[in-house]
Amino acid sequence: MRYFIHLAYKGSRYYGWQIQAGQTSIQAVICDAMSKIMNENIPITGAGRTDSGVHARSFYAHFDTKQNLDADKITNLIHHLNSFLPEDIVIFDIIPVADKAHARFDAIERTYRYYIRTKKDPFTCDTSYRIYFEPDIEEMNRACEELKKHRDFTSFSKLHSNTKNNNCIISHALWKKENDLIVFEITANRFLRNMVRAITGTMLEIGKHKISLDDFRQIILLKDRCKAGISVPAHALFLEKITYSFL
Repeated sequence: MRYFIHLAYKGSRYYGWQIQAGQTSIQAVICDAMSKIMNENIPITGAGRTDSGVHARSFYAHFDTKQNLDADKITNLIHHLNSFLPEDIVIFDIIPVADKAHARFDAIERTYRYYIRTKKDPFTCDTSYRIYFEPDIEEMNRACEELKKHRDFTSFSKLHSNTKNNNCIISHALWKKENDLIVFEITANRFLRNMVRAITGTMLEIGKHKISLDDFRQIILLKDRCKAGISVPAHALFLEKITYSFL
């Protein structure tokens, strides 16, 4: 039987989602907890990889087990997992799915949000990035419209990545103010490693009037990571939503 896990985590003290030798990852911690509680080796497959320090308000993974988990067993398993797991990881639900359902390959869209503040705030300093200027949000939103016209985002991809191509379909991109925070929200069918942080860093240069919209367009067309802006820090990035046709 195959099941999806719906979960969330604060990534501050983890080396990303994916298991890596000698590092603490979200995937490794959950695998260990599930295997101990279910008394069975339970590998889990995530919807993707989030980088070191990145958070997820909504994340999915799948696992297979020989055990038949009815509603009561699922409720008990969720309770035991949340008791066993550290406070920065939470399990919302465990959902029976078709045997071939895949957390990564069946995802239709993913939405990320990057949180920025222009004022000192000790209560959001570990989940938002402070800048020292007031960005031109209208101009950055014009850049968002330009962004949606393109498919190849090599200029915002981590160098020496092993992906087959750097093509993504961005369906939504928007900058907005939410109380004291400035939020960049972006949705696409897939994301490249470091892509959101590189786009955010480059757009902040537009917001500072350091580069123009035409410069931004040329950066995309040149397909050269060295031409784009810096990658902003990971601690302010959240995976907000993953969409599936069957959930």
